[in-house]
Amino acid sequence: METSLIDLSTFHDLTKADIGAFSPKPTSIEGDQVEAVRSLFQSPDGTVDIGIWECTPGRFTADRTGSSEICHIISGRVEVSRADGEARELGPGDLLVLPQGWKGEWRIRETTRKLYMIQSAG
Repeated sequence: METSLIDLSTFHDLTKADIGAFSPKPTSIEGDQVEAVRSLFQSPDGTVDIGIWECTPGRFTADRTGSSEICHIISGRVEVSRADGEARELGPGDLLVLPQGWKGEWRIRETTRKLYMIQSAG
């Protein structure tokens, strides 16, 4: 199977890349949060998705029962907390790994944009 390179212009300046329309965040528990997402790459078997996500201030729950996620914060400020209450403050340039099985909350303090890679359990 021959594989070609991904068009690198797709990944140019992720701070300004168009990610499409915003819609209400379904897992929001505080604030009138809206989010937008643009997938940049999906593996042929559908187990890997890489893209850009942006969300407005507020708080939402997150559940990585069926997948793991790597997040690179591009802009904004967030606090991510585990179910046991341990929390981390993150900002531009920070990298976060959420292993499969992780559950917790995100508190978006400033509109935040991240590059993500989600790998499903398959």
